[in-house]
Amino acid sequence: MRLRRQYGAVTRVVAALAVVVAGRGLAGAPALAQEAGPAPPVVWVLATGGTISGGGASSTSLTEYRAGAFTGAELVAALPDLARHATIRVEQVANVGSPNITFEDWLALAGRIDAIFRDDPEAAGVVITHGTNTLEETAYFLNLTVRHDRPVVLVGAQRPATAISADGPLNLLNAVRTAASPEARGKGVLVVLNDEINAARDVTKTSTYRLETFRTPDLGFLGYVDGDRVAFYREPTRRHTADSEFDLTGVTAFPRVDIVYSYVEPNPVLIEALIEDGVDGIVLAGTGAGIVSRRERAALERVTGPPVGARPIIVRSNRTGSGRVVPLPAYDELGMVAGDTLNPQKARILLMLALTRTRDVDEIRRMFREY
Repeated sequence: MRLRRQYGAVTRVVAALAVVVAGRGLAGAPALAQEAGPAPPVVWVLATGGTISGGGASSTSLTEYRAGAFTGAELVAALPDLARHATIRVEQVANVGSPNITFEDWLALAGRIDAIFRDDPEAAGVVITHGTNTLEETAYFLNLTVRHDRPVVLVGAQRPATAISADGPLNLLNAVRTAASPEARGKGVLVVLNDEINAARDVTKTSTYRLETFRTPDLGFLGYVDGDRVAFYREPTRRHTADSEFDLTGVTAFPRVDIVYSYVEPNPVLIEALIEDGVDGIVLAGTGAGIVSRRERAALERVTGPPVGARPIIVRSNRTGSGRVVPLPAYDELGMVAGDTLNPQKARILLMLALTRTRDVDEIRRMFREY
């Protein structure tokens, strides 16, 4: 009986998606009709594709499927319970697996969110559906560049929309509830999956397939989304969104920053090639507390010869997955920047944005202390 109920639920979701694909469209879907009463808050859903909109050959195709098989409008139409919590407005910004998200997509998202908050005073918040592989990077970029205090919530799924026990529908519902919650205001960009709310700066994907993949090592998540309410227990203290100094006005491209991963007997040719290629910055995913080997140090010391403005900025991060990277004299004298608790991919984003404003090492060190 339980299995039949689960299968029936999956069938209803797939059928709803099929109805929209057949041409009924979002506006005409009867599931979105709302009862009379106070108007619910407006939440915009900006869709970019990913597993949450993926489709497989069968309900048991959990690892082989096509990301972006359904549009954001189709996902919303298949989830009538959204209408109990918000008036949904949907736009499709991209429709790709998240490994194929680009800087152009980031600029488009940031610009569209700014326009929504500027032009739609009724908008309580924005939800972005996104693939999980690079979701944390998009979230942190927006955390630094969306200069409003209304909530932006990123959501994804570990199983495609056609899967048995698909996690996407509940994740999307909880993301909309969070974006509509007054308590979410001023807390920066948020990531909501598996009934948990995480801060964009600190969250990372920790598992390939498990539903509890998004975790905030050491610091923990911000709160829960449960049946009764959206419940926050802490909030970010680093600068973000409305308090950010980063301005994308006139920005059409970003300085080039690459990541070098450290290991036993690393090949210094990787660092030398990046320097020779004119890279603007390098993030070192060092061992332990951001430690650099003798081979890597020898390659990097050659960078210290040219004037500051003509050499790449080096940021020390770590490959451990948690903990701080602190300033150390041996590295500071080479002009390196300590990445604090940012993982390599997020240190890269902050360095890219910092380099749109300055190449002064002390100023960039300040930014890494504040963001």
